[in-house]
Amino acid sequence: MKSFMYVRAHSVDEATAAHAGRPTSRYLGGGTNLVDLMKLGVERPGTLVDVSRLPLDAVQELADGSVRVGATVRNSDLAAHPLIRARYPVLSQALLAGASGQLRNVATTGGNLLQRTRCPYFQDLAKPCNKREPGSGCGAREGVHRDHAVLGHSAQCIATHPSDLAVALAALDAQVELAGARGARTVPAAEFHRLPGDRPQADTEITHGELITGVLLPRPVPGAVSAYRKARDRASYAFALASVAVLLAARDGVVAEVRIAFGGLAHRPWRARRAEEALRGAAPTGEAFARALDAELAAAQPLRDNAFKVPLAHNLACDVLRRLATPDPAPDPAPGT
Repeated sequence: MKSFMYVRAHSVDEATAAHAGRPTSRYLGGGTNLVDLMKLGVERPGTLVDVSRLPLDAVQELADGSVRVGATVRNSDLAAHPLIRARYPVLSQALLAGASGQLRNVATTGGNLLQRTRCPYFQDLAKPCNKREPGSGCGAREGVHRDHAVLGHSAQCIATHPSDLAVALAALDAQVELAGARGARTVPAAEFHRLPGDRPQADTEITHGELITGVLLPRPVPGAVSAYRKARDRASYAFALASVAVLLAARDGVVAEVRIAFGGLAHRPWRARRAEEALRGAAPTGEAFARALDAELAAAQPLRDNAFKVPLAHNLACDVLRRLATPDPAPDPAPGT
């Protein structure tokens, strides 16, 4: 067993100072991913900085109608919060589609965004993985890659990001709030996670020592409806083969606003901006939805065993868009079905 130091932070400044001063430090919130990786030997931190008791556990409505979610808000609490259920149903549905109830009771907002890929080559120290050990190769590319990326991958890495929450935040145009030695800043949720390029070991745009302090949800789009759907191998406690978060507002017979983000297809939530551009101002019909998604998914580069993800994502997104565009639709099935 590798020994490590433990620091219980009492303020954001104390946490960021303790983390920044130690090159192998990690923040500890709920620990639902980090502790597992420590047991596997993938993560070997020299210091754990416990941020679970920081005063970042509130969901607050701000004066301009936006909502701020603290980084240590538990996933179960966020999914059940009346403001979230009423104004951002896509976010509540995404959270309920992720993990098990027990894990949601422990996992935090910040920790969910920082969870690492579930690629088995990343988690197995006996296998080559450029994300875990840069320069060692990507075992998944010629190995087992049914669950892996079809968009935005590189020769260095074909892993996918596992978060359901992150997909909903990307579709909502949320902002991730960070604090560090150089002060506070925000990063758009859709750009917070990186595509692998030639640095797959860097999952996000966060710098060493920076701490996620919260997520800012913009004021809801007037008249918009939203939903999250997830396809997976079993009905509970499984990561997405493909998922989609959609926000849609139609006025005067045309699409006034639409936001679409895919999960399970790339190294980060994939914001479907080409499809969005094609749909704005168009009639909200099944044919228009299909054409726009065809244009978006034309960029897919499936590998030997995961080409099925492209039509799966297309059909999921088409179904969600049609349901949202239909007046008084029948109730959606439970998230994740």
